[in-house]
Amino acid sequence: MSSKRILFLTPASAVTRIFPQLRSADIEASLAENAKGASTFIESSKPQYIISRPSLPGYKAEEIFAEAKNNDEYPRIIILAEKGTPDEARYYMDLGAYDYWTDPLILEKLLSLPENLPEPKKNEEKSFAPKIVGSSLAMRRVLALAKQVAPSKATVLINGESGTGKEMFSKNLHAWSDRAKGPFIAINCAALPEHLLESELFGHEKGSFTGAIGRKIGKFELASGGTLLLDEITEMDLGLQAKLLRALQEGEIDRVGGTETVKVDVRVIATSNRNLEDWVKEGKFRQDLYFRLNVIPLRLPALRERGDDIIELAQFFLEMYTKEYGLQKAKFSDEAIQWLKRYDWPGNVRELQNLMERAVLLAAGKDIVPAHFLLDGDNWPLFEDNLLDDTSFEEENLKEENNQEQIDEQESLEEVTEKKQEKTSVTDEFSGALMPLHEVERLMIKKGLAVTQGNRTQAAELLGISVRTLRNKLNEYRSMGLDIE
Repeated sequence: MSSKRILFLTPASAVTRIFPQLRSADIEASLAENAKGASTFIESSKPQYIISRPSLPGYKAEEIFAEAKNNDEYPRIIILAEKGTPDEARYYMDLGAYDYWTDPLILEKLLSLPENLPEPKKNEEKSFAPKIVGSSLAMRRVLALAKQVAPSKATVLINGESGTGKEMFSKNLHAWSDRAKGPFIAINCAALPEHLLESELFGHEKGSFTGAIGRKIGKFELASGGTLLLDEITEMDLGLQAKLLRALQEGEIDRVGGTETVKVDVRVIATSNRNLEDWVKEGKFRQDLYFRLNVIPLRLPALRERGDDIIELAQFFLEMYTKEYGLQKAKFSDEAIQWLKRYDWPGNVRELQNLMERAVLLAAGKDIVPAHFLLDGDNWPLFEDNLLDDTSFEEENLKEENNQEQIDEQESLEEVTEKKQEKTSVTDEFSGALMPLHEVERLMIKKGLAVTQGNRTQAAELLGISVRTLRNKLNEYRSMGLDIE
């Protein structure tokens, strides 16, 4: 299964030139001519994104926005205009568009789209003010400061390790400000090369560079009247930093290749997981821009510094995913709570959230034990005893295998015998002495594929590995004569 699925509601000529590149990038691209055709395809193939013209003969983009209005699972909609205008861009962003692009369609922009669907945008209050969970002193302090400075127009620099929730705080700063009804626009400065990043930020005029066949409205203009989040600001090239400084100081920008200055009214929030003072000393970040951004500094504490917030967050995610997957209400065993408290959490809240989703799926409504927190690679937690002694986990494996055996009862006797031999080896491995990690890895991949009914993308997310890594592992097992799918 491809990692990204995109439906185009555009003339074929707008996208056919990059179709070979899309296939090479493992992106599944399809075309539709009207809203009815799009609805049929969405129901059958469930694309993650729709890239649509504002209008086509007999079709207007408002039709799909109407369908998306009360459907949280509807694909994110991106408008692709031939020649954009700020007013048109704001109009579609207000309707709920995920983004607004202008021709030509560039492969790099499609590659930068997240594989996992972003949060729904139909409910602005919910989208811009995600719940901040935690009552530790460190969190209370940073929340109090954030709420105090939110109403101002001052730039805010949010610093913290990866996974601490910097974008979530940015959305809350916007929601608590006087600009809450205005747009919230985010751009990852590390996701695009310098020339594309400049165009994304400031826009460009037709003919300003090769491939610029129309005007493009930049993020600064789209965010006018609202908030612009510059994520991973330290990844911006020094030359572009100078242009950003002017935009912040003067409140005006120049489109690439343009001759007119454009006034913008934007509140800027920047985030970084680096020590910017060290970055400045090393000459990798402009000192004047650092001072301009660092008007209000917010440092988000790492999860390991937040004490009992770990358990509070784990419980929050447990309830969220139990409800999302329609499973019975579960609880943590005492051993699981102790493991959560002991673990160092290098990936912070993001890692905890991913781990809780995996645990909820593996536990399948039963109490969560440390065996459900299996990680891979060098970060594998050392709790083999818990894994080997987890009778309920072993019983669940055997039950699932027996059900599969009944389903396959029409297979040849030779194939059934082979499956039984494999199941016996699995049972022996779990009931014996300490198991090699590569064997545990193979069994967990098998379990992940079983839980997701063979969906490799979902299984990879569940196991915390990439789809490519999963594919390579499966090829390795096949070469050994072990077909675990």
